[in-house]
Amino acid sequence: MKKNIAVVRGDGIGVEIIEEALKLLKTVAKIYKHDFSFNEVLAGGCAIDKTGQCLPDESLRICKESDSVLLGAVGGFKWDNEVSTNRPEQALLRIRKELGLFANIRPAFLFPMLKNASPLKAEILEQGIDLIIVRELTGGVYFGEHKTKKIENELVASDDMTYKESEIRRIAKVAFDIAKNRKKELISVDKANVLDSSRLWRKISEEVAKEYKDVKLSHMYVDNAAMQLCARPSQFDVILTENMFGDILSDEASIITGSIGVIPSASLNETKQGLYEPIHGSAPDIAGQNKANPIATILSVAMMLRLSFELEKEAKAIEDAVQKTLNQGFRTADIMDKDSTLLTCSQMGDEIIKNLS
Repeated sequence: MKKNIAVVRGDGIGVEIIEEALKLLKTVAKIYKHDFSFNEVLAGGCAIDKTGQCLPDESLRICKESDSVLLGAVGGFKWDNEVSTNRPEQALLRIRKELGLFANIRPAFLFPMLKNASPLKAEILEQGIDLIIVRELTGGVYFGEHKTKKIENELVASDDMTYKESEIRRIAKVAFDIAKNRKKELISVDKANVLDSSRLWRKISEEVAKEYKDVKLSHMYVDNAAMQLCARPSQFDVILTENMFGDILSDEASIITGSIGVIPSASLNETKQGLYEPIHGSAPDIAGQNKANPIATILSVAMMLRLSFELEKEAKAIEDAVQKTLNQGFRTADIMDKDSTLLTCSQMGDEIIKNLS
C-alpha cells in the first residue's frame, strides 16, 4: 500500500514524539511491505518563527493533498503574546476546518499495569475504564464569532456557540456507528437545561437514535458527566458531545487512566482522511530533554492505520507491542513507579519497535 502522510512536528515535545512515530511507521512499512512517504510541514509556533504565519499556505496545501496528517503538538509560552488570529493553536483549528475534520474520536482506557498512576481509588479502577468520546470538532463556540467591545465604559466580551442541525446529525451518526459495534450504549452529553444549542443537540440525537434501534441512547448534563467520570467511569462506553464539552471531558477522561501521555486521538472527515495526534500539549518545560512519553503518538499511528488506511493487522500489532513493552516494566517519567525501568522518549520508542518486529 502506498500512502502520503503529512507530518507536523510542531513545537515543544512534538519534535521528539513524532521522531519515534516515524521510526515506527518505517518499521511497519518494512515488515508489511507498504510504501509510506512523509512530507514534513511547518505549523504552530515554529512556523511563526520562520514565516510569521502559524499555518503557511504551503503547509495547508500539503495537508489537504495528503492521505492523512500526523501531528505532534503546537503552542508554548513563547507565543503567548501573538495576536489571537495567529496564535499557534489557530493552525490546528484551521487544519481541522479546512480539511473538514468534524469527528474527533478519543479513546480512554486503563492499562492494568498503569493503574497505580491513576488518581482514582483502587475499588473504582477494579471496574475498569474503556470508553470512547466522540466530539464534534468544527462547530460550536470555538468556531463562532468572538468579539470584545466597550459598552458604557466597560469592556464586554462574547463568544458565539452555534450549531446547525446538519452538524449535529452527522456527528451523531458517527457516534451511533461506533456504539453499535461496542456495547450498544450511547450517552449524549449536553447542557440542555440552559443552552438552546444543547436543546437542539438533544432533539437531533433523539431523531438519529430512531435509525439505530439496537443502540440505547441516554442523556447527561455535562457537569454531572464530569463528576461521574471520576466517581464511576465504568458506566460509560461511548460518549457523544459538542466541541467545548468534548475538549474538557476528554482531557479529564485521559488523566483518570493514569497519564495524558498514553491517550491517542483521531479527527476524521467524511472521506476518512484524518488528523492523528496525542491529546497532550507541547510540554515546553520538558522539551528537548528526551523525557516525553511517545506512547500516545504511537497509538495515534495505530488509529491512523486502522481508520484511514484500513490496515487492521498492522494497527493491532502496534497496540500489542505497546502493551508488551509496558508489561516488561518499561516506563517513561510520567508513568514511572518503583518497580519499573525508566526510559527516555527515544528508548521507549526503540523498545516498542523491538516488540513489533
